[in-house]
Amino acid sequence: MHVNNKNYSLELYNALYVILIIMSTIPDLLRHLPDAPKRIYTKGSLPDPEHTIYLTVIGSRKYTTYGKDVCESLIRGLRGYPIVIVSGLALGMDAIAHRAALNANLKTIAIPGSGLDTSVLYPATNRRLAEEILDAGGALLSEFEPTTPAAHWTFPKRNRIMAGISQATLVIEAGVKSGTRITARLATEYNRDVYAVPGSIFSETSEGANQLIREGATPITTPEELLDALGFDVTNVTPADAMQGCTEDEKLVLQLLASPMSKGNLIRKLSMSPSDANALLAMMEIKGLITESLGEVHRS
Repeated sequence: MHVNNKNYSLELYNALYVILIIMSTIPDLLRHLPDAPKRIYTKGSLPDPEHTIYLTVIGSRKYTTYGKDVCESLIRGLRGYPIVIVSGLALGMDAIAHRAALNANLKTIAIPGSGLDTSVLYPATNRRLAEEILDAGGALLSEFEPTTPAAHWTFPKRNRIMAGISQATLVIEAGVKSGTRITARLATEYNRDVYAVPGSIFSETSEGANQLIREGATPITTPEELLDALGFDVTNVTPADAMQGCTEDEKLVLQLLASPMSKGNLIRKLSMSPSDANALLAMMEIKGLITESLGEVHRS
């Protein structure tokens, strides 16, 4: 019997294609938009919106060190909470937000300005990041047919999905005229909360965020302020509550650091050898759980 290898390969590819990219049920928050998408394609699994809060994090492609540090610090402070970080997989602040979420063991959803097929996923330089998002249990989402390449018209449509799928949008650095500002405006039109990180009055990359604050956006300067804005009670939260996924030794360190203390004093309070304690603290600093400044160790 003759087998047509070409047809067989095509059928196998199509079968895998269906498994990897599926037409999904449109989330409620998107379904009720005035310009709701007719269909949604996904890779991976969308976290249950009934048990998690979706937070869109956006900012400038031409970010500053300040913007990068702020984004990483704020998202790191959300570790352990049922929060999903949504962004656009773009270069700059989007990619920083996705990676900060991965580092904080938070689920993240990427909404690119293209279809989801690997051959067109945009930008190509972030395709590896997209794989990491999927490997960590996150998802990719698009309303475009899977092989639709990125184009000028796809990004405004993508931006409305980012604004509409989340309960709130956080802006970290943005020009006055930018896609980030457009996304924030759409979020307001969709009756979503808009937060913004204040920046230097001398920085062009902060002009958009500062203007949003003047227009009524909630200013955010700490993870606690962000959690409070999202509706979490942070007044009685213990480190063990906020740091799910930490080891028992890491949780102990965080409990001891309810107030900053010197490294030597902290090591003395740990029931382990100084070498083991130093190794533990070094690893926790790498993971972003603690910082050392002016001779004292602090919870991040």
